Amino acid sequence: MKALLLYPLFPKSFWSYDRFMQMASLKAVIPPLGIITVASMLPEDWEIRFYDRNVSLETDADWDWCDIVILSAMLVQKPDFHALICKAVKLGKKVAVGGPYPTSVPQDALASGADYLILDEGELTIPQFLAAIAQGEPRGVFRATEKPDVTLSPMPRFDLLKQDAYYAMAIQFSRGCPFNCEFCDIINLYGRKPRTKEPGQTLAELQTLYDVGWRGPIFMVDDNFIGNQRNVKRLLRELIPWMQARNYPFTFITEASVNLAEDDELMELMIQAGFYAVFLGIETPDEDSLKVTRKLQNTRSPLVEACRKINQVGLLIYAGFIIGFDGEQAGAGERIQAFVEATNIPQPMLGVLQALPNTALWQRLQTEGRLHQSNGVDIVEVGNPQNSLMNFSPTRPITEIAGEYVQAIWTMYEPKNYLKRCLEQCLNITVPAVKRPYMHFSLSKGLLLLSRLVWHQGIRRPEIRVQFWRQLWIILRQKPQFFSMYLGLCAAGEHFFEYRVLTKERINQQLNQLGYEPIVYSPALPEPVMVPVKS
Repeated sequence: MKALLLYPLFPKSFWSYDRFMQMASLKAVIPPLGIITVASMLPEDWEIRFYDRNVSLETDADWDWCDIVILSAMLVQKPDFHALICKAVKLGKKVAVGGPYPTSVPQDALASGADYLILDEGELTIPQFLAAIAQGEPRGVFRATEKPDVTLSPMPRFDLLKQDAYYAMAIQFSRGCPFNCEFCDIINLYGRKPRTKEPGQTLAELQTLYDVGWRGPIFMVDDNFIGNQRNVKRLLRELIPWMQARNYPFTFITEASVNLAEDDELMELMIQAGFYAVFLGIETPDEDSLKVTRKLQNTRSPLVEACRKINQVGLLIYAGFIIGFDGEQAGAGERIQAFVEATNIPQPMLGVLQALPNTALWQRLQTEGRLHQSNGVDIVEVGNPQNSLMNFSPTRPITEIAGEYVQAIWTMYEPKNYLKRCLEQCLNITVPAVKRPYMHFSLSKGLLLLSRLVWHQGIRRPEIRVQFWRQLWIILRQKPQFFSMYLGLCAAGEHFFEYRVLTKERINQQLNQLGYEPIVYSPALPEPVMVPVKS
């Protein structure tokens, strides 16, 4: 069997870092771990060709060569996912699909013509798919009611990747999250009981990356890295001597819940193991909204203090925020801005609340008759969740939410504000005792990135020219250990300066479709303002 494995295109989004990728001569932030793990589960006698379409596109010759096309996708990849299914059908190729998007909304893939739906977690459903293929079955939907033992998950096919196209590599230690946030689809997809690999299993994956020559950042793509604190400490205690013996070839970033700040031992182990950053799901500083969305773990201690504690240990903070919760009071956008300013989180990811399929939020809104509908069927119309208005009727005016959202994005990613947070965050972080090389670029790539950054922020942009050089001197004088991390944050700003304009354009397009006037800019003001709704 000749299998063409394709990973669909991502649209421009918060996480795409388009301008930074261009400046650093890279193609994508991280590789698709899921589909290269699937590749390891296919029979040894199958021939495989793999393309991450965000890095390079397959050719017509690849389509002619293959017997079957295998796709994996998230909801945000919906347009290219369906285009690939349709192309395969047109060419008479069998199509198998899997991943979070078809698992949550299988009817979409069926409607486009997919032959095989490999849903839920592949360790259980890929064997079903392979058995059906062996028996000559022309189509099938393969599901699992249980969650697999991830200690049985195979080594991903890292050899299929064009490593020099990515900013970071990716591995996974655990799946699932113990919490019960109403809006989150992780617990639907992977459960509330975090399942972990064995430490030796993860070290073997790291050794494979080491052996193929990777040096640099690694994203632990766990849903909540600290969901099983006992097992993650076991991993870290074995990871520390492994890293020391190899002179810290990697640095790590992961996603964790805010209660990380409550465990001093865990944070210290992460630092010793080479972690440099963590993404926190803060969502909102409004405690009433946190209670509404059942994110109670964020109400146990002051969030600003938790962020400061994580910084003081030595970790850079990235964070996610949401606007549009039920019962939310006017001014939520301004309160999020104030929180970001108080914590100096450089890259706050702010999105409008979406009801994702099969989440508790989706089910509640469906019962209340508040989900938006098409042809009488409840649907999710989320092309890009970070720049989409909600797919349900909110409890306050949609124009108010849209205005606050765009204004917050516009203000937080105003170049002066952004650069100030980058500096303050680096100054707030305690310098760790262990060696942590934040970016691994060849000399030529590093010099090229630096020259492009100096051109854009130190010369071309008059509004931040003086600030750029002044802050560069401050970081060199006060925290030279964070110089490369600081430069990376500054360079990423070029992406966000464009992203805020794209956000405004996308929201205005949606407001226009709903019959509202767009968000416009007053010549006297740097921020967007709302024009009243059409009468």
